[in-house]
Amino acid sequence: MTSQAVSVADPFPVSLAAHVRKLARERPKAPAFIVDERVLDWAAYDAAADRLARVFLALGLAPGERIAVWVPDGTPFHVAYQAAERCGLVCLGLAPRCGERELAHLLSLASARVLVSAPEMPDGPAQARVARLRERGIPIEFHLTLARDGFPDDAIELDGRPAPEASEAPGPELGAKASDVSLLNTTSGTTGLPKIVVHDQLRWFHFHRLAADVGHLDERDVFMSALPAPVGFGLWTGHFTPTLLGAPTVLTRKFDARATIDALERHRVSVLSAVSTQFIMLLESGGFDGGRDLVLRALFTGGEAVPERQARNFEIRTGASVLQFYGSNETGAVSATRPEDPPTKRLTTAGKPIAEMNLRLFDAEGRDVTSSGRGQPAVKGPVVSRGYLGAPEANAALITSDGWVKLGDLVELDADGYLRVIGRTDDIIIRGGKNLSAAAIEEGVALHPSVALVAAIGMPDRIFGERAAAYVELRAGASLELEGLREHLKDHGIARELWPEALVVLPELPRGVGGKVAKGALREDAKQRFGDPADEDALARSRAADRASEFS
Repeated sequence: MTSQAVSVADPFPVSLAAHVRKLARERPKAPAFIVDERVLDWAAYDAAADRLARVFLALGLAPGERIAVWVPDGTPFHVAYQAAERCGLVCLGLAPRCGERELAHLLSLASARVLVSAPEMPDGPAQARVARLRERGIPIEFHLTLARDGFPDDAIELDGRPAPEASEAPGPELGAKASDVSLLNTTSGTTGLPKIVVHDQLRWFHFHRLAADVGHLDERDVFMSALPAPVGFGLWTGHFTPTLLGAPTVLTRKFDARATIDALERHRVSVLSAVSTQFIMLLESGGFDGGRDLVLRALFTGGEAVPERQARNFEIRTGASVLQFYGSNETGAVSATRPEDPPTKRLTTAGKPIAEMNLRLFDAEGRDVTSSGRGQPAVKGPVVSRGYLGAPEANAALITSDGWVKLGDLVELDADGYLRVIGRTDDIIIRGGKNLSAAAIEEGVALHPSVALVAAIGMPDRIFGERAAAYVELRAGASLELEGLREHLKDHGIARELWPEALVVLPELPRGVGGKVAKGALREDAKQRFGDPADEDALARSRAADRASEFS
């Protein structure tokens, strides 16, 4: 397929909102989003965003103020982000399963006056959660709920009553420009509580250009994004690239492997975006057995190392090329694989570095060792973020004094110029493409009165890559079981994704020479205790676990 996407020389739109308005005029009845059997065409998408924008104006919000959007997967985030942009507001995207403690921290850090949610969230009624947050002193001035999908005929309420609307929608002059800060999203990083990453739209326009070039994408494609929209991967695959191409996007309210395969076939999806865990679940579901009439030609994946055997199997079963970008929320894309790469390179490396990102490699002392072909990567280019909000120390660790944005990995470049990740400098657990902070998990587990010392590590898992295991020393005379620990975490408002999936109680945690817990020894113990993911027995144990909880 020949790409008709935006080229390097083509001008970007003033803003994504301006582009949506253009599509609403030129192809009003063409589908923008498909969720289950509901279709939001370009005219309806434009109308839904304008209606919510009128609500924001009626609340007296001024350009530059911040709103938070906490909604389930599907179309509501896209509508809310569009509405915020039209009023010049900055949108904080929150993960659907964000815990109460994380909500309190992020809403306070962002100084968000408005929280937009669904009436029902994964852990219960949103109104009850908001009431508790307000009792804790979190200044949520307005709580808006979007019923169902945020379509033009779906209700919008303000604290349980019909929301007011301004008489007119905002004009183009009120909208944010591509170079303005328009989005805040979150990353777990390596600290106990998530950080907020600052974005403008221009970086995503550049990212779109790279993606269209790498994947040979154009307006004839049909996209499907199985990822939450507020995360970086979900943003370009569901919010920016399909809209900039004027192509439809199929979304899911809840990831289900069989339903996803059905949707791929029914909607003639050509480009799928899913983390490695999800495409492995597609393979394991049996949904491809008996053959499918698919037109899928590309799977964009990432978030963790792409498993070669399963990736090859996916290509055989679907006919699609498995592609990835290597990078982070903070850096954007650093390298990419392409359909024309040799299969071994495409499936065993992170591709070649993107030239305009100007990759450099540094050693532990911060010296430039790019010529050696091995070190910690850092980049400076058009898709980097603006760093963290309200976190000067974290920014100092992220960005060098001369502006290079670093990643937390150790990489090497092979003789052909392909990049391979060989280790991590950050203490994170990558579960199904999601970066989980070991420190955040440890902070939650340490709240339990029986726990004297805790260390969280990633235990090997065939499906998710890693799962979180908590190794603990208990206080004298205490006892603890996993279910009791998880109930305690729930009571303390800890996000479900930060609950350990295994608990190991030891008389004493192993220490290194400096007195710190020797996590290397714990990882070796986990391999023995929970099995090597290359073993079929480990796969069976993994299947027996609640493997779908990340996407339910």
